[in-house]
Amino acid sequence: MSDQGQPVPVLPGEWLGMVGGGQLGRMFCHAAQSMGYKVAVLDPDNHSPAGSVAELHIKAPYDDVAALERLARQCPAITTEYENVPAASLEILAKTTLMRPQAAAVATVQDRIREKAFLVSAGAPVAPYQAVHQVDDLDAAVDGLFPGILKAARLGYDGKGQVRVRSRDEARAAFAELGSMPCVLESMLPLASEISVVLARGADGQTLVYPPAENVHRSGILAVSSVNADPAGPGAGSAQNRAHVTGMAADAALNIAAALDYVGVLCVEFFVLQDGSLVANEIAPRPHNSGHYTMNASVTSQFEQQVRATAGLPLGDTGCLSSVVMLNLLGDLWFDEANALRKPDWASVLAIPGVKLHLYGKAEARRGRKMGHLNVLGDTIEQARQNAMRAAAILGLPTNLDA
Repeated sequence: MSDQGQPVPVLPGEWLGMVGGGQLGRMFCHAAQSMGYKVAVLDPDNHSPAGSVAELHIKAPYDDVAALERLARQCPAITTEYENVPAASLEILAKTTLMRPQAAAVATVQDRIREKAFLVSAGAPVAPYQAVHQVDDLDAAVDGLFPGILKAARLGYDGKGQVRVRSRDEARAAFAELGSMPCVLESMLPLASEISVVLARGADGQTLVYPPAENVHRSGILAVSSVNADPAGPGAGSAQNRAHVTGMAADAALNIAAALDYVGVLCVEFFVLQDGSLVANEIAPRPHNSGHYTMNASVTSQFEQQVRATAGLPLGDTGCLSSVVMLNLLGDLWFDEANALRKPDWASVLAIPGVKLHLYGKAEARRGRKMGHLNVLGDTIEQARQNAMRAAAILGLPTNLDA
């Protein structure tokens, strides 16, 4: 079923489908349910965060044809929260229902080699890179790609499947370590900061962009996202320079979404280089951790926006209501120095003005596992940062929000 053949939106009271049962799916469920929808989740985990709150949990692998057909019969529109769902599964769903985003768009970003080539074709700046299918490709790589980062072409996230390499010999060893599977070798560039742009695009081409977030990663995992609701307020560099960089990022993200003919919520991560230029790092065809701030600091959260785009409703206002700092909460917080389980001191954290706690309903805490996040709101970015540092100190997180 094509979007052109389905001009009527899926209205509240009907079913929406979600492929994937993680925390992003859970927050989609909450947003959809608050708008009056019922949600069916397809995920193999008996205790998935999304499946535990959905009206229907179809417990099956993502490539189970019978389960996919059942989901399609139940739901007039379906989305996904996980970019590594097989594109072939999304194609099966699209035969009889609305699949947003489309399988072709997801397939493009599931493979880093294909993604890089697409970004270049869309006119987005990227780091110098080399596709690596075999070790001979490393031998042929130009010297300027070293030092670099060797990234597995598929199934990498949160820093997994990535190895920093200083030389060609180290790259050969890393290629073997990654199983001699297809990879991308990227040149390491002098970074000043990292930002991300979350946007939503409807089937009619309407596209709205959220204010870009400034991000800090630790061990390859997003740790902090900050958004200043006052564009002229203090921050790294002058207000004019920041506006120029974020404007370039927003324009590039809009071009990427249009070139993909994307429908849904999408995030593009960018590196800001020390000379002020910008390079696109990767695309996430779903809501993103760096967009979690929208749950409390925006008129429309990224998850409500995903509901609207999936259902074919008009998109919501992406304006900021407040400055905000988002702190990612990993399972490490549930362990003391002796590696014994403990409960974080939520009462003290929630006593801090502007703190909003979001936990993902995961039964077991594990080190490195995403368990939740805090959104810390403030009338100014300075106020949000000060209160975020107070919360971080209570939880045992680094209080330096810039590194």
